[in-house]
Amino acid sequence: MDVELIRKYNVPGPRYTSYPTVPYWDGFPTVKKWKEEVNDCFNQTNSKEGISLYIHLPYCESLCTYCGCNTRITINHTVEKTYILSVLKEWELYMEVFGGKPRIKEIHLGGGTPTFFSPENLNILIQGILSVSTTVKEAEFSFEAHPNNTTAAHLQTLYDLGFRRMSLGIQDFDSQVQHIVNRVQSYETVEKVTQQARQIGFTSINFDLIYGLPLQKKYSVADTINKVMLLRPDRIAFYSYAHVPWVKPGQRKFTEKDLPKDEEKRELYETGRKMLEEAGYEEIGMDHFAHKKDPLYKASKNRALHRNFMGYTHSYTQLMIGLGVSSISDSWYSYAQNVKTVEEYYKLVNNGTLPIFRGHVLSEEDLILRKHILNIVCKFSTSWKNESGQCEAVYRSVERLKEMEKDGLVIIEPFHLQVTEKGKPFIRNICMAFDARLWKNVPKTGIFSRVI
Repeated sequence: MDVELIRKYNVPGPRYTSYPTVPYWDGFPTVKKWKEEVNDCFNQTNSKEGISLYIHLPYCESLCTYCGCNTRITINHTVEKTYILSVLKEWELYMEVFGGKPRIKEIHLGGGTPTFFSPENLNILIQGILSVSTTVKEAEFSFEAHPNNTTAAHLQTLYDLGFRRMSLGIQDFDSQVQHIVNRVQSYETVEKVTQQARQIGFTSINFDLIYGLPLQKKYSVADTINKVMLLRPDRIAFYSYAHVPWVKPGQRKFTEKDLPKDEEKRELYETGRKMLEEAGYEEIGMDHFAHKKDPLYKASKNRALHRNFMGYTHSYTQLMIGLGVSSISDSWYSYAQNVKTVEEYYKLVNNGTLPIFRGHVLSEEDLILRKHILNIVCKFSTSWKNESGQCEAVYRSVERLKEMEKDGLVIIEPFHLQVTEKGKPFIRNICMAFDARLWKNVPKTGIFSRVI
């Protein structure tokens, strides 16, 4: 671990699930323009590759204080049906825009806590989507789950609907860490849900782990990884904790004094990464590891990995529709995000209006830079020999990378960039060099978490 490099490059930066990143969106498309964009993309791509769906289910019974997602905290489960029916109304609005039967290639249920919803209501939701759609042969359905409230009935219902991939939020097994972030769950509970899922027939299980949490130590990360290895998930997301209390007030339950700093935080990651690699997992992208039998690993080796608002995927579609509060949609040439409160979402959907409130139409430069950033986060390299990969901003980006080249993080060749093994922990910094909008308007206040 190079302490000087960590100190040098530990700056605030985006996670690059999109380019441009959300704070730099402008040129918001009107609802009419957004419909046109979606319809055009649908007509061009539905028959060839299908579409992807992200469905945001925001409800949780308690607040995990590390969480940066858009959530609604309640123990009142009567809210379920109203929300599910509203999501289906939004889907009906998109069906009118498509003008044809969509071919579903990917569905992901995110949150919040999707398993807050009863199996019966999840069945109503997915059946409502699928009843007016077809699914492609290689379709992949996945959902996020809280180990404490994921029942055998949840697993069986979702399996019967076509779901084969589950992502369990683990974060850390240390009791002190769990209590301070208000996410208490035992190893035995995680083990039970994992075994049930496999017995039912789920073929891919992901564990979410976080490093840099308050009170987290090297020994607790090592203990967590050791326990994870007993269950052998197919994929592991090993994220850096994003401390943004100015955005998420729940993070004020603890202070920066409770958080591991700079090189201490990086040591937590290096400890976990080394243990994962020794256990047979490969680093396939930014913060993500996969077993060699997993499709995500195979896509990485075949240079077919893709990244979008749902994270890394081996399924690629140009059109991704986000349903539910705060969901983001991508028509490839533009983005649109739904309103963030349940009340406003209900009002717009019930009035027959797509509930978007902001977005971005990508410029020619945006499209080129997005291509390079996607290549870097998915392939650890990019090229601009062809005219389609060139613009003035690319050459300015290469100039910014000269310092990283001196530090051994990248190799710059004529028309080509390669990230070195030493550079992989600094992948967000490398992407930032290509972020023309960030450089044109460097934020004067806190927007992003630190990259390390």
